[in-house]
Amino acid sequence: MTAYLEEPAADDSLRHSLGVSRRRFLSTCTAAAAAAIAGPVFGASPALAQSEPDDRGHDDGRSALVPPHKRGLILYTVRDATGRDPLSTDLPSGFREVFKQLSRYGYQQVEFAGYRQHANAPGGANLESVEGAKLLRSWLDEYGLRAQGNHGFIPGSWPLTPLDLDDFKRHLEIANVLGMRHMGTGGDPTGSSYRADWDVAAEKWNTLGAIARREGIKLYTHNHDSAYGFLLDGGPLDAQGRPTRSSGIRKLEYFLEATDPSVVWLEMDIYWAHVAQYKFHTYTAHDGSTRKQVFDPAGLVVRHNMRYPLFHAKDGTINTQNGQGYDMVTFGEGDIDYGTFFRRVGAKNYHNPMIEHDGAPSATDPAQSLEVARKSYDNLAALRARR
Repeated sequence: MTAYLEEPAADDSLRHSLGVSRRRFLSTCTAAAAAAIAGPVFGASPALAQSEPDDRGHDDGRSALVPPHKRGLILYTVRDATGRDPLSTDLPSGFREVFKQLSRYGYQQVEFAGYRQHANAPGGANLESVEGAKLLRSWLDEYGLRAQGNHGFIPGSWPLTPLDLDDFKRHLEIANVLGMRHMGTGGDPTGSSYRADWDVAAEKWNTLGAIARREGIKLYTHNHDSAYGFLLDGGPLDAQGRPTRSSGIRKLEYFLEATDPSVVWLEMDIYWAHVAQYKFHTYTAHDGSTRKQVFDPAGLVVRHNMRYPLFHAKDGTINTQNGQGYDMVTFGEGDIDYGTFFRRVGAKNYHNPMIEHDGAPSATDPAQSLEVARKSYDNLAALRARR
């Protein structure tokens, strides 16, 4: 059975509350045991639990498809609010006040999209440091929020440069201070359609994922529609010697098979997966024939369920005239059938859906993005399992 990072054991919870890495935590505990033999000793927790998470408990008693403790928001949705000058408005501004407002709406989780805010907000403009993370963590704790991930730094170079490796490890330390179980990026592993490039990407992510795993962090990639296009892996070669046709496997499906499930995870943006369903439904096979294969976002998750600890929950109304198939709208006000999606993927106490709306900030209504967050929370909370 494949091993997965699961809910933290008691010593993991203490480690995250202290804001230290697993290695530092265990070495500290070992030193403490040597100094006080008669005292309690913290042992190493099973970082890679063998059992899959269950769905017992943590519900609100009303068959919620997304339990209260799993309702989150990526802060990109309210980026205008975190970046707003608190000296120029009475609206919530900066991380601390935005956390306070999100907590009032009912959110219990957030996903970061970087650590910058307005310079006049408490803590200053740039909190991308261990000290900044400690300040952010104090505000998260103050308002009962948990950081689940971040769209942040993933080295672009390969092989890794010493500078990139050091920066990556610094971000892992920040993630640990914040109590995160996951760290990721908002970009695809590669923008290429060729198998050779996806092989390189898989090697890179396996290496980075193993580094993150040693610090108790799940490394994840967040993907938009193009990652679900068909891989070019055969047929006649073009003038540069590259394949021009497909076996019918999608690029991200290949990445899932090429990466180690114990060190590499994914965050499905459910909106963009549905855009991919609209856009990528036929391919040219190796023999030159045109074949149809409609993408099933929930089906992909079901086949690789524990590879998807995080989702982006954003909604869209159908629009077949814009080339995407959908126009983005506030969660719960669109045509994507989230009730069916969440029922199909199950494991509701494992997945962490993060509300997102790229266009929530408004040039004319400064309160709009937080109002979108409020409405989205209510609509997410209202999703119910069929009785």
